[in-house]
Amino acid sequence: MKSEINSILSSLQRTSTGHPWYGRAVYEIIKESSSDRQYIRPTSNSHSLAELLYHMVTWAEFVQKRIEKEPIKDMAAFDALDWRPIDPDLHDMEKGLMALQAAHNNIIALLQEKDDSFLEEKCDYRDYNFDYLLNGLIQHNIYHLGQIAYLHKLLA
Repeated sequence: MKSEINSILSSLQRTSTGHPWYGRAVYEIIKESSSDRQYIRPTSNSHSLAELLYHMVTWAEFVQKRIEKEPIKDMAAFDALDWRPIDPDLHDMEKGLMALQAAHNNIIALLQEKDDSFLEEKCDYRDYNFDYLLNGLIQHNIYHLGQIAYLHKLLA
């Protein structure tokens, strides 16, 4: 049976590119936030638009790797990417959005091969199952999207 997997796939696709209940989709708002202001931190203890996006990328890639069951050779290296230093020569909103889309597309492709029993499997490196991880990714995307939308308006 795939009813739960299909529900997760629907939610991920709806929030990323479709018409989510809360308003506009993740990719649409991120595209609008690509500007000369993407590296500005409004305060010393806040994040920039680019930092928020690459944080989302890190977690999407983490989820992808967990579904693939690819071992993490260096958890400290992964942790360092979580809030990575942003280099404007390497990191911009367009490249970040492409990386986020790629990770989401890979997650979707991987999940299409799974059935609902997969969701009950324990996720490696974590004390919870894949159902919790995948729903958490969707919630994480929405949470940080709100920050990106607000920060984009604040800096306009």
